[in-house]
Amino acid sequence: MTAGRRQEPAGQYRHRSVLLDSAVDLLVNDPEGVYVDGTFGRGGHSRLILGQLGSGGKLLGIDKDPEAIQVARELALEDSRFQPFHGSFARLGEAVEAQGWMKVNGVLLDLGVSSPQLDDATRGFSFMRDGPLDMRMDPGQAPSAAQWLAEADEKDIAYVIWRYGEEKFSRRIARLVVERRKEAPLETTHQLASLVSEAVPKKEKHKHPATRTFQAIRIFINRELEDLETGLSAAVEKLMPGGRLVVISFHSLEDRLVKRFMRDLARGPRLPKGVPVTAKEEASAFRLIGKANKADTEEVSDNVRARSAVMRVLERIPEENKQGSA
Repeated sequence: MTAGRRQEPAGQYRHRSVLLDSAVDLLVNDPEGVYVDGTFGRGGHSRLILGQLGSGGKLLGIDKDPEAIQVARELALEDSRFQPFHGSFARLGEAVEAQGWMKVNGVLLDLGVSSPQLDDATRGFSFMRDGPLDMRMDPGQAPSAAQWLAEADEKDIAYVIWRYGEEKFSRRIARLVVERRKEAPLETTHQLASLVSEAVPKKEKHKHPATRTFQAIRIFINRELEDLETGLSAAVEKLMPGGRLVVISFHSLEDRLVKRFMRDLARGPRLPKGVPVTAKEEASAFRLIGKANKADTEEVSDNVRARSAVMRVLERIPEENKQGSA
């Protein structure tokens, strides 16, 4: 859910990148290196990365949203050091190899839905604006949220809303979806939001009752957690020694996955007791850089979408710097 203080124009909509400066400062450790912005969005992070790169530096921008890629192609015409790739960051390995690169100095992933996607009612991501019930980051992919809700079994709908939205009233919502679609299809965001409000008996203060359901369906439709698992593995596979993976999450499920992934790599191999290995062989090839980083009070007051942002950083340790000796 990209959202920070610097703004980039994007047609009618503006995109604000959370933790913009700190993320790029932690990412770029070699001005002549090669980097990947795995979630280009409207280019807020990419432009700042390019501003820190020298003439020999390179940046690859990946995004599955065709509107984002159009902005990326325009940036490529402005700056020859930048190249766009249309697709999910789950295809990061393929995208990097297409550039002829073996390894990269850093990868940035800014997860979730972007501000322009939320603000454009025609994309169907937000219940705050009425529009088609779509929710696809890449409209060329099927199905849309409306198509899925029209065909999915009640049990599957309930599971998705519970699993990805942690919504305790998921069964009530799913039951009402199935009842109402017999009368007429759910086609707009306001129709779904109204249905959820009716199904949820207890309302949370300062939180729309449809928040969890919309998040859950969006995450499911776009395979966000599956792509994240694949993308994280692809990113660390391509990191050169000293390279860093910087991830900004906005959802507890995303951050939980990122936290465990980075923690397990930083711990190193878990070997049975008694296995004859040296300290160097047992040491991890990765380390965590600092603790989880969150937006400060000023940024949150300027951009409410920053309040849930969590940034984590993992570094591949140069071989000579690993603890222990042979």
